[in-house]
Amino acid sequence: MHDGAVQEFAITLEQAIEDRLGQEPGWLKRDAFVQVASDYLVDDGTLEDLYVCYYVSPSGRSRMEVAGYSISDDGRVLDLVTADYGNHGQTISRDQVRRRFNWATLFATACRDGHHRDMEESSAQFDMVQDIHSRWHDIDKIRIFLLTDGRSTLQDLPSAEMGRVSITHNLWDVERLRRLATSGRHEEPISVNFEELGTPLPCLPAPNSGGDYQCLLTLIPGQLLADVYELHGPKLLQRNVRAFLQARGKVNKGINETIQTNPDRFLAYNNGISATATGVTVEQRGSETYLLELNDLQIVNGGQTTASLHHAAKRDKADLSKVQVPAKITVVQPEVLDSLVPKISRYANSQNTINEADFEANSPFHVELERLSRSIWSPASAGSTRQNRWYYERVRGQYDVDRARRHTSAKQKLFDLEFPRSQRFTKTDAAKYDLTFRELPHMVSLGAQKCFQWWTLNILTASSTLPGEDYFQDLVAKRILFEYGRSDIRKLNPGAGYLANVTTYTLARMAAEVDLREVLTTVWREQGLPEHIRHAVHELSRPVREVLLAAPGSGNVTEWCKKEDCWKSVLDIEWAGLRPWVPGQAREVVST
Repeated sequence: MHDGAVQEFAITLEQAIEDRLGQEPGWLKRDAFVQVASDYLVDDGTLEDLYVCYYVSPSGRSRMEVAGYSISDDGRVLDLVTADYGNHGQTISRDQVRRRFNWATLFATACRDGHHRDMEESSAQFDMVQDIHSRWHDIDKIRIFLLTDGRSTLQDLPSAEMGRVSITHNLWDVERLRRLATSGRHEEPISVNFEELGTPLPCLPAPNSGGDYQCLLTLIPGQLLADVYELHGPKLLQRNVRAFLQARGKVNKGINETIQTNPDRFLAYNNGISATATGVTVEQRGSETYLLELNDLQIVNGGQTTASLHHAAKRDKADLSKVQVPAKITVVQPEVLDSLVPKISRYANSQNTINEADFEANSPFHVELERLSRSIWSPASAGSTRQNRWYYERVRGQYDVDRARRHTSAKQKLFDLEFPRSQRFTKTDAAKYDLTFRELPHMVSLGAQKCFQWWTLNILTASSTLPGEDYFQDLVAKRILFEYGRSDIRKLNPGAGYLANVTTYTLARMAAEVDLREVLTTVWREQGLPEHIRHAVHELSRPVREVLLAAPGSGNVTEWCKKEDCWKSVLDIEWAGLRPWVPGQAREVVST
């Protein structure tokens, strides 16, 4: 074990936890740890998303306990996260690990059996349990993740079953989190050994490949491709910006029809997949070349094909034995991975206009936004002459890496003055702020990653224009409005749930009525909220909360907030609009 490296990472982790506590007053350190650690896994593609929500309750002679959950877009995978925080790098026992997994399993059982009927309604915990119960009939796989700041030597994590539902266990201790967070990569690599899977693939190496890549052509049996997706899920498609659409749209209906009616013609009808890897093992057997293993595998085109095959096999019990999928595999050198693979993904998807631009971290849009953040000074706030900058963190962990490059404490203090940690924001933050003031709070309520994906595909791809100084200043102003507004709303309702939802809906409702151009200009200039805007947020937040809590039908507030009908109901709130505020004066805000 690298004790020094782990201790250094633990310090960085604690700082990130403190940052999150500042953004989420009312959270315990455990909750902030879960959010920070899960962010690494979401960036990695291991988790699609996570809603942090701690719940503990007796269960017979034991207990049920979870720290958060997420359900996949297709509804078939339930992710439960449990946490063991406060170990500070010390070893945790195997029994401790097994207990946590068991508590999460007992929670899943209780959700299945309708435990929400015994809970207080209109709480985030109630929503979580009810949501899982209402969607249980679609769930066929549960993944339990134990996140811990301790160390574990436990290697054997056997799978289990709950009736027809399979359960897998995933342990992320501090050492594994450190490797992921400090590897310089956005994801933990996927390795696929075709020989171990029982199907080494005959392949054709393309002649005259470039010096920094080589190409292989092969056919992948449909069932094998579905099995690989079952093992790794959407993470296999992490570098494919459209991957999360999965089994939607006309293309996929055509794929499913071919699988069901003409599986032997799949090869003729389907263009196949394009994949990348950083390592390959091939073997010559007589006159044939066989592909045995791929390291760091990613499908950059053909995500819909892959997900559709998996869907057909799992949900429709389709026979894929006659399905063959053509595949082009580009093996690239690790040092050119981040520059070459996005281009491969972009050009492989060029037949689909929504993918004309690649909007991953290395895309021109995000690179330019980063450049602007390092060059634009913000105005000095009232009563001060000191200026500083807003730090756009294009890649997770970038802020800490930049700070660490200043090798003396004096230089790090200067960095802190120029780029205060409180003025750091990320790609998912940018999406949340922008969509809120585009009056799309129901999209923000989908969660950080889904919100970012929607923003990428529906906003950023609509324009090839790179962000300029005005765009950056407006984005920072939106950030100030959102975070100041969030803080004020929290103070009005200490300890109340749904803070993020109330915040995005309140500010979107305000944006629908005001001269947003004027407001953003004022906020950027003052680097804070003018008093009349703060009081507008105060007044609007109360009726907005009432609308959100009045969820129709199932009464699930979290799901209600994701619907456009919820936004329409908030738009029905009557409001007189911004006007100069006089201390002691109140304005009426009513909901209709």
